[in-house]
Amino acid sequence: MTEYHGPVLNSPADTRVRFCPSPTGTPHVGMVRTALFNWAYARHTGGKLIFRIEDTDAARDSEESFNQVLESLHWLGINWDEGVGVGGPHEPYRQSERKTAGIYNEIFEKLVEGGYVYEDFSTPDEVKERRKAAGQDPQLGYDNYDRNLTEEQKEAYRAEGRKPVWRLRMPDEDITFTDLIRGEITFKAGSVPDYVIVRANGHPLYTLVNPIDDALMEITHVLRGEDLLSSTPRQIVLYRALEAIGVAKFMPRFGHLPYVMGEGNKKLSKRDPESNLLLHKAAGMIPEGLNNYLALLGWSIAPDRDIFSMEEMARAFDISDVNPNPARFDQKKAVAINAEHIRLLDGEDFRGRLVPFLHRDELVSADSFEALTDREREILTEAAPLIQTRIQVLGEASGMLGFLFVSDDALETDEKAVSKLKDNAADVLDAAIETVEGLTEFTTASLEESLRARIVDEMGVKPRLAFGPLRVAVTGRQVSPPLFESMEILGRDSSLTRLRALRSSLA
Repeated sequence: MTEYHGPVLNSPADTRVRFCPSPTGTPHVGMVRTALFNWAYARHTGGKLIFRIEDTDAARDSEESFNQVLESLHWLGINWDEGVGVGGPHEPYRQSERKTAGIYNEIFEKLVEGGYVYEDFSTPDEVKERRKAAGQDPQLGYDNYDRNLTEEQKEAYRAEGRKPVWRLRMPDEDITFTDLIRGEITFKAGSVPDYVIVRANGHPLYTLVNPIDDALMEITHVLRGEDLLSSTPRQIVLYRALEAIGVAKFMPRFGHLPYVMGEGNKKLSKRDPESNLLLHKAAGMIPEGLNNYLALLGWSIAPDRDIFSMEEMARAFDISDVNPNPARFDQKKAVAINAEHIRLLDGEDFRGRLVPFLHRDELVSADSFEALTDREREILTEAAPLIQTRIQVLGEASGMLGFLFVSDDALETDEKAVSKLKDNAADVLDAAIETVEGLTEFTTASLEESLRARIVDEMGVKPRLAFGPLRVAVTGRQVSPPLFESMEILGRDSSLTRLRALRSSLA
């Protein structure tokens, strides 16, 4: 048995971690959680985060996905020290460009010369037949048959027109390493077959290019998902070969982050809505809230504390504290934590973040506060504080504030809300209209005092029922920002117009 140890660092600041997604599909929360943990470890140690793109799968990679990954990281505030868009000493940072530059071919030739790889001419059907003949499960895969082919045998295969793949020769011994999260792990001799690193067309695979890039970029810690744990012994063996040919200076340490589970304790699929980062963004999750929740998927800052900032996470984060057990994505908890972070926002900051959502829903004229009309800015400045403690995601703002930005005749009243009004609703509205008409001062305080005196004290309507008809009339909803403040923002004329409109509909 051979043990493989990681690099010896002179200082924690020598730490180099990487985040290297493939641009396939929509960014998902598991990908972002990996980026966040790498970022936090780099910031905790004072080391560097390297960001590269593994885009060697031309059939699946897309520029749209690449741009979405960049946009997502920027939105979340996950910054990097070297890599795409930043530059650094190991450019380029896209594998497609590195492939074009011939980086992988050159190193592959050295592996061939050193005898670390060999040609495999076997067809899948031949492998299955050999497995059957040996009384083995044909689904076990490649059987290392081609390891010791003679030159004559190779030439015979070539004469048939066969083009070989290239496989890395795995050692006939146990492979043991110490996972930063899971402790000592051993893969028994023979449990990992020789694996393909270059296709028959000469195209280098992820299994080759990923460790080469890590070696050349001097990555000290590979922090990645648990789903890649089974490939670790292969990478260790390749690293040993890369060290032998002078490409790698050391072998990195590996840490495998726990699975993120969805409903029914199944691994969260890319197809699950909860996994789609862009859907969370569109719903109005804020970076502070989403980062906080994702950090809790396998790590905690303290046993009795769930709310913290990215800066606090960076100060406290140690990869050895990550829990190896699967973590379940709980949408309700994610939203609840997001709500806490919304409440922590500075008032002006919160106000500004609402604007893109109100603009998306065609309630205001622009997507930034500065570009709004004077009246829109006035309304939002007065109304935003009323909902900061009442919404959980920014996307709820349109439903809560929409009534303030539409004309009186365009207000849509929820029929369900109207149907729930009590039999005395018309009388309550009549009293409210008469009271508002007689006010000399139209303020929150005067509205509350006079309407409460008339409807609760004089008419004897229970306080919890007294203002339901007014709320539905003014906002169109059962649930809204505080009623009297809302009426003051609307103004006397609009408030009366809406009260009268609902009253007439009840006649």
